Amino acid sequence: MTSLKAFAIASAVASVMLPVASLADGTVEVLHWWTSGGEAKAVGELKSAFEAQGGTWVDSPIAGGGGDAAMTALRARVVAGNPPSAVQLKGPGIQEWAQQGDLADINDVATSGKWDSVLPPVLATIMKYKGDYVAAPVNIHRVDWIWANPQLLAKVGVTAAPTTWDEFNAVADKLKAAGITPLANGSDPWQDLTLWDVIALGVGGPDFYKKAIIDLDPAQLTGDTMIKVFDQMRRMRGYVDAGYAGRSWDLATRMVMNGEAAMQIMGDWAKGEFAAAGKAPGKDFLCWPAPNQGGYILNSDSFAFFKVTGADKIKGQKVLAGLVMAPDFQRAFNLAKGSIPARTDVPLDGFDTCAQKSHEDLLAAISGDKLVPSLSQEMAISRSYRGEFLDVVTQFYNSDMSSADAVRQLAAAVARVKAQ
Repeated sequence: MTSLKAFAIASAVASVMLPVASLADGTVEVLHWWTSGGEAKAVGELKSAFEAQGGTWVDSPIAGGGGDAAMTALRARVVAGNPPSAVQLKGPGIQEWAQQGDLADINDVATSGKWDSVLPPVLATIMKYKGDYVAAPVNIHRVDWIWANPQLLAKVGVTAAPTTWDEFNAVADKLKAAGITPLANGSDPWQDLTLWDVIALGVGGPDFYKKAIIDLDPAQLTGDTMIKVFDQMRRMRGYVDAGYAGRSWDLATRMVMNGEAAMQIMGDWAKGEFAAAGKAPGKDFLCWPAPNQGGYILNSDSFAFFKVTGADKIKGQKVLAGLVMAPDFQRAFNLAKGSIPARTDVPLDGFDTCAQKSHEDLLAAISGDKLVPSLSQEMAISRSYRGEFLDVVTQFYNSDMSSADAVRQLAAAVARVKAQ
C-alpha cells in the first residue's frame, strides 16, 4: 500500500470519526493470526492507515490459521496483567471475554460512526456485550466455498459446480481415476473441522445445522443425518493425497493454484492467496459454493478491545476502532483479504465475481433464514463445545473409526460439557 493511499484512508476515517481525530498519537498492540500472504497483506492495510495518522503500531502475530495458538498466548497475557490493546476475536469468544470483565467499551466511537445503522443486526449483536460495543468487525467471510483448478477439471470434462455431495463425489472419483488428487487439505485440526462444517450444512441443510450444532439438540446429534455427515467426511479422506501431514491451509491453496490438486474446500480467505499471486477468478481458478441447500456459513473477523492502562494506549484503541469501521479501510482490507465488507453501505464495484456471488448469496440466505454462523471458525458455539467437535472430528478423520462410533462419542462429549 502506498503512503498516498494510506493517507487517503486516514483522511476518510477522520471524516467519520471527528470526536477522536485528535487521538492520532496513540499506541496500539494488535494480536492476530493473519500471517499468510493474503492475510498479511490485508492486515498491512490497517497498519499503514494507523501509522499514517501518526500512531505507533506494535504487531503481535501468532502463526496458526485457526487462532488456537493465539488464544493460548492471549490467556497467558491476560493472566499476567498485560493484555494487548486489540485482539483478533470473534463470535461467542467476544462474549466470554466480556463476561470476565476483560473488554473495554468503544461506544463513543460506535455512536460517532453510526455503527448500528451500517452493520447487519445479527453481526452488531455479536460485537456488543450488554448493549455496549466491545469489538469492531472488519469483514464477512463465507466458509462454504470450493476453490478449483479449471485446467485439471477440464481434463475430466467437468465444467459445472456440483450442487450435491453425490455430484461432488462423482467429480472427485473421475479425478482420482485420472490420477489427479481431487482435494487439497492439510493436517491442522481446524482444517478438518472446516471440512466437516461445510459437509454438515450440505448434507443436513440449514435447519439441521441450526438444531444440531447451534442448539446442540441431542436428537439431531445422534440421528441418521449426523451419521451421513460422518460418512461423507470419511469419503473425503479418500480424496486427499498421502502427504497431507504437516500441511497448512495456504499450502493446500497453493496445490490448487499450481495444479497439484483439483479442489480445496475452505473459506474465502483462500481467495486472498490467489489474489496475492496475481491469479484471476474464472480464468486461473474457479470459486463455487459447496453443496449447501441454499445455506451460507458466516464467519466474521473482528477486533476486540481489552482493558488497558495508559492514556496513549486508550487513545490508540479508539483510533483503531474508527479505522476498522471506516468505509475506505473496509474496502481496501476486503479487497486484499478475499472477503466482503462488514458494513452494508460499502459499494462492491471493483470486487471480483467471487465476492459478488458471496454478497448475492448472503442476502438470499438472510431473506430465507438460511444464514448460519460457522462452527469451525468459532462463530456458532463456545470454545468448550467447539473443542469437543474438534477432537471427535479430528480423531475420526485420522483413524478408521466408524461413523456410528463418532456420533456416539460426539453426543457423549456434548453432554459432558452441558453437565459441567
